[in-house]
Amino acid sequence: MTQLLERPVWHALRTRQSAFAQGSSRALRYMSDISLFASAEDESPEALTELAALIPPDGTVLILQASSLPIPKGTVAMVEAEGTQMVARSVAVPTSSPDVIDLGEEDAAEMHALATLTKPGPFLPHTHRLGSFVGIRQGGRLVAMAGERMKLPGYTEVSGVCTHPDARGRGYAGLLSRVVSGRIMARGETPFLHAYASNHAAIRLYESLGFDVQRHMHVKVLRRA
Repeated sequence: MTQLLERPVWHALRTRQSAFAQGSSRALRYMSDISLFASAEDESPEALTELAALIPPDGTVLILQASSLPIPKGTVAMVEAEGTQMVARSVAVPTSSPDVIDLGEEDAAEMHALATLTKPGPFLPHTHRLGSFVGIRQGGRLVAMAGERMKLPGYTEVSGVCTHPDARGRGYAGLLSRVVSGRIMARGETPFLHAYASNHAAIRLYESLGFDVQRHMHVKVLRRA
């Protein structure tokens, strides 16, 4: 089953998140207001051509997979980076979390604003629709959140973990990640997540929560040439 995580975007859009998919039989992307992630079925010339066709004239797509994707003809890689994929080994679920609240559609603008400020990863106006999110408010203001992003058979990704600069150092990121992971595990699924390989602090945090490094990932941001 873990081989699905070698190309998580493809397998999510082909299965549990097909309702958010746009594309063809060989290449898919999330709807443009949901996520920037896109994937080809494989590295065949036909699949790469169809992947390139998914890039909007004035936009980009984000590639995340274990193998290094060849640059499709007619496209340019604006960013190339190394990522780390981590899978939950054993996450201690909080016995109680009175400060943690469920977030919904009415919180969408605040969630987007917090993610725009803190940059936990691509978070568009409707990214929150990919899964459940939880957060913490102080004085009525949303100061921390975490939730779910990619979903594929047997796995759900923990994502959107971020804390306002004014509220850091209080353990909110760890607490919310454990709450989200606990809910995923309660459904009989395995939590996984991604971080840039250079983000050593995040990797250490997730290791302390019970996540192990599964594999290295390749990250590319593509635009039209």
